[in-house]
Amino acid sequence: MRRALLIAAAFTLGVGSVPITAAFAQAQTQPAERAPDVIFVPTPPEVVDAMLALANVHDGDVLYDLGSGDGRIPIAAARKFKVRATGIDIDPERIQEARANAVSAGVTGEVTFKQQDLFKTNFSDASVITLYLLPSLNEKLRPRLLAELKPGTRIVSHSFLMGDWKPDKSQDIGGRMIYLWIIPKK
Repeated sequence: MRRALLIAAAFTLGVGSVPITAAFAQAQTQPAERAPDVIFVPTPPEVVDAMLALANVHDGDVLYDLGSGDGRIPIAAARKFKVRATGIDIDPERIQEARANAVSAGVTGEVTFKQQDLFKTNFSDASVITLYLLPSLNEKLRPRLLAELKPGTRIVSHSFLMGDWKPDKSQDIGGRMIYLWIIPKK
């Protein structure tokens, strides 16, 4: 009887549908310390693929997606290129969704999702940064990117520029622009 109650409780809590470690990880979200700066707008799959290609993502890269939403960019990078990827988002609902998506994709060993403020997160070990933020947020983030990232680190933005910092490359994907910057030598 006790075993039946435990199994029923597990399924009621959703544990029966995902591994226990994933269910535990999903529970480790906190209330957002502040409201998100942008609303979540998913990046279409063809743009995700183009962003990863433009950044020349490859084995050995460390990718951070700032404002990662449902986790589609880190998950795609881990699945296609076997890289270590981290998604950063301040919204606890997006983090739960991203973690569930990583479980479904089978990449929980390669992908981490952190509920953090991207302006306070340490991403200095990145070799690739992806983002889909507003121009004002890109500009606010730009000094940190230039100061903290190693030369050669690639940054790819969906739709928005970084003020007067000219991109090294840009590409139109069915009417959606993506931009690449490479951190210069210091």
